[in-house]
Amino acid sequence: MKKLIKEIENLRNSKIKKEIDMRSKEFEKIGSSGSNEIFKELCFCLMTANFSAQGGIKIQKEIGNEFLTLNEKKLSQKLTSLGHRFPNTRAKYIVESRSKKDDLIALLIKIQDDLILREWVVKNIKGLGMKEASHFLRNIGYKNLAIIDFHIIDLLVRYGLIEKPRNKSLTPKRYLEIENALKKISKKTGLHLGELDLYLWYLETGKILK
Repeated sequence: MKKLIKEIENLRNSKIKKEIDMRSKEFEKIGSSGSNEIFKELCFCLMTANFSAQGGIKIQKEIGNEFLTLNEKKLSQKLTSLGHRFPNTRAKYIVESRSKKDDLIALLIKIQDDLILREWVVKNIKGLGMKEASHFLRNIGYKNLAIIDFHIIDLLVRYGLIEKPRNKSLTPKRYLEIENALKKISKKTGLHLGELDLYLWYLETGKILK
């Protein structure tokens, strides 16, 4: 762990820290920008499941407010034209999730507990597992959840902090075990899990996305 923490500290003493701090503030801004912006971020996270973050960012910019209005067929056609791998399924999930929008916003106002919110999102938003639910909540300003994708897993395995999972799809139990490993790094570095993810993602990919 010491070697990884040193790598993180080196980044925190570089220009990367400023970029990550700016990105964290952008997440907080989305979370305070109203229900439509929050819902569009939910749509982004629905799209990035088994798809690239960069591709999701591009599509989110192209579709914008139409996430709120297009019917399933037209949304699927638009996703197809923009190169999404699973246009029909994602269009279905996005349209279905509109019925949960008001409940979601009410819950975000009422409850501040990251874990309770994630549990609700996983249970109520079809198409979002623990990783995607954590991603969504981080992207609207919640900081205490880990986004465990294969980049993060590969990095943790390489530094000897976890054993490589047998399956690509993590069970909730295994997800929480890896999240606990990340919490130890979070505690050592003084970074929230949401910030830590950005540093680890940069170490693994050389990019700061969202």
